[in-house]
Amino acid sequence: MSEIIHVHGREILDSRGNPTVEVEVALTSGAVGRAAVPSGASTGEHEAVELRDGGDRYLGKGVTTAVNYVNTEIADCLTGWDPIDQRAIDLELIELDGTDNKGRLGANAILGTSLAIAKAAAADMQMPLYRYVGGANAHVLPVPMMNVLNGGAHADNSVDFQEFMIMPVGAPSFSEALRWGTQTYHVLKGVLHDRGLATAVGDEGGFAPNLASNEDAIVLLLEAIEKAGYRPGNDIAIALDPAVSEIYRDGAYHLDGEGKVLSASELAEYWSRIVSSYPVVSIEDGMA
Repeated sequence: MSEIIHVHGREILDSRGNPTVEVEVALTSGAVGRAAVPSGASTGEHEAVELRDGGDRYLGKGVTTAVNYVNTEIADCLTGWDPIDQRAIDLELIELDGTDNKGRLGANAILGTSLAIAKAAAADMQMPLYRYVGGANAHVLPVPMMNVLNGGAHADNSVDFQEFMIMPVGAPSFSEALRWGTQTYHVLKGVLHDRGLATAVGDEGGFAPNLASNEDAIVLLLEAIEKAGYRPGNDIAIALDPAVSEIYRDGAYHLDGEGKVLSASELAEYWSRIVSSYPVVSIEDGMA
């Protein structure tokens, strides 16, 4: 049986040029797992808390405190553990943190360690991570959500909602879903160009035009889906991450791009109309 003999964290830069935590775990067998933690431009109100240093270094976004927790408390706690018992390891990390939102050790320290251990265990068993996590019957990948139009914190434009995504729900395989989504993305660029709208991209690679309303973004996606040769709803559906926690102020939702302020009940009615009018199958962070 392999045991964890080495847990080491370090500060690296992510694809945005921001510091993040990378954790490396080694086992007695020689197997190694390494994981870097992602972070977004915005954080939902109920999401786990990533630990940042504050101060002037890296504009306050440094993660040396979280890295130090990995190299001290977390490493001391998990050295000698069997890496196969992922559930027990994760529960131990949560108990070690001792908060409801992972705010003491930091979700970045905890997630990086957990994923690095899973990767090390998979390597030790000489199997891909998806097979190790999913078991013998793991053969179906989730339908991808492809972020093709950006607003909010992801773009410097008039669109209030953060992510407008396409989901190739009718594709027979992941590879076909990837192809359908890619083709629709390129067709969307042509749709924007034909309307005289900007085709520059936002923080996550989606197009970031100025639009008269957030609903216009959905209309553009539907046009692109149809022009790409697919059926909206049947072949490709819409998913949204409006990230309204970012626009919630003083008890109301401020749609600055549209010049509107909505109450909670008005926003709920808005979403009800949207899902009734369009093939929207998923809304993330739709209410604060």
